[in-house]
Amino acid sequence: MTYGLSSLLAMLLVVSILPFSYSQHYLIRSCDFVRLQVVYLACASLIAASYLISRTGSALYIGCALASIVVLLLQVGWIYPYTRLANKEVASSNKSDKHSIRIMSANVLMSNTEYDQLVALVKTHQPDLLITLESDQTWQNKLSSLEQEYPYRVYCPKDNRYGMHLYSKFKIKQQQVCELIESDIPSIHILFEDADGVEVQGHFIHPAPPSPTEEDSSRPRDTELIILAKALKNRLRPCIVAGDLNDVAWSRSTRLFMRISGLLDPRKGRGFFNTFHASYFFMRWPLDHLFHSNEFSVKRIERLAKYGSDHFALLTELVYHPDSDNQKQQEQIDKEKAVDELKMPSASKQQVPMFDTNPQ
Repeated sequence: MTYGLSSLLAMLLVVSILPFSYSQHYLIRSCDFVRLQVVYLACASLIAASYLISRTGSALYIGCALASIVVLLLQVGWIYPYTRLANKEVASSNKSDKHSIRIMSANVLMSNTEYDQLVALVKTHQPDLLITLESDQTWQNKLSSLEQEYPYRVYCPKDNRYGMHLYSKFKIKQQQVCELIESDIPSIHILFEDADGVEVQGHFIHPAPPSPTEEDSSRPRDTELIILAKALKNRLRPCIVAGDLNDVAWSRSTRLFMRISGLLDPRKGRGFFNTFHASYFFMRWPLDHLFHSNEFSVKRIERLAKYGSDHFALLTELVYHPDSDNQKQQEQIDKEKAVDELKMPSASKQQVPMFDTNPQ
């Protein structure tokens, strides 16, 4: 018992300390993923150590209890903002608000053949924007029944588990498929118009994860996030970013993305919304994300039912709140100049498009 408890706590301490390193090796960065599991194990260790202290009074078990507390202190600071005890980063909208934007993001798992289950989810929840990840040509064919309800679409089927499809009920005014870091790992960028005629930018990404079978380092994933964050720092319109980031919400790279871009995370203060792995309840973390600019409040955020994939789908409903008249006037004064500075050539797949208001 003593050896097992000591060994467990030694492992938990190592896993808690390693992420403080700036190393981008997948073995180091993977420690970010298991913070919830480490907290659960540390709590169990603290309970066991406290019980043994009451029975034996051994200094060894007192040390184990202290080690458990240290692990909890190291971990809780990272995950606390995503608990219901923390303050909400994004205000909640009124239930009566009718004009909203409902976004559903679903990593379908390319080998998954439960096509009808995803279609049923879509028909039940009626998202305005549906983003599918890992979708290949077969998935595109199987989702063709949605095309009547979603007249605006962007297709990027691939058989390398990085295909993407976008289905929209809103008018897509401009679109571009980019490969910001690696060829054959696309991202979709659109300028769409919601039901009230508000122009909104949508950026949907799925960078490669740091893992022994994908990338030895998190550098490609982190670089894609930073490129997008820098492009959106001086955005001219409301903005939404969604997708499977292959990163957890509380990691250093995701925090840096939010700090640079200025985007908000509606999960803060509302819960973890762990979307992966759908089959193993004890090994789940939030891999599928949605971030947005500060013009939105949150009407709903929900992890949906299983549909055969290793991911759950994430449904987020946002309500747009116009800026003050003075702020809009100032933005209008600067808009033409800023667009000229920020817009990217449509032929460039390595740059995030900012979309000219009046394209040639």
